[in-house]
This record gives sequence, C-alpha cells and structure tokens, in this order.
Amino acid sequence: MVKKVFLAAAASLILASATMTMAPAPAMAFSGCHKAAKAMYPHDRKARKAYKKHCKAHHKAWKKAHKKHHLFGK
Repeated sequence: MVKKVFLAAAASLILASATMTMAPAPAMAFSGCHKAAKAMYPHDRKARKAYKKHCKAHHKAWKKAHKKHHLFGK
C-alpha cells in the first residue's frame, strides 16, 4: 500500500513538472523579432513596429557585446 502511494506521488510530480515546463509565454513561443512582435501585439501595427525595432536593436547590441574574437579576424 505504501509503495503504491509513493509511486503515485512520484508520477504526479513528474507530470506536474512536465506540464509546467512545456507552457511557454505566448511571445516566447516564437523565434525572431517579427514573430514575437506579432504574438504580443496581434492587432496594433504601430506597437508591433516599435517592438520589432526595439528587439532588433537589443539583438544587435547583444551580438556586438558577445562578439567572439577569432584568430584570423573573422
């Protein structure tokens, strides 16, 4: 009886953690600035454009800050 209770508890914990990790935020479900903007602002074109512009600038700044230094200058 005790063994069944422990197995049931373990199975419920595994299922609960799997469902929590598989449910991303709507904007995070897509990759790229365009798809993220469209997910966040589906009916507001101006807000989508502003968000996309901000996202691209953020991406460029991150890319520049994390630039890898290659031996031959690539």
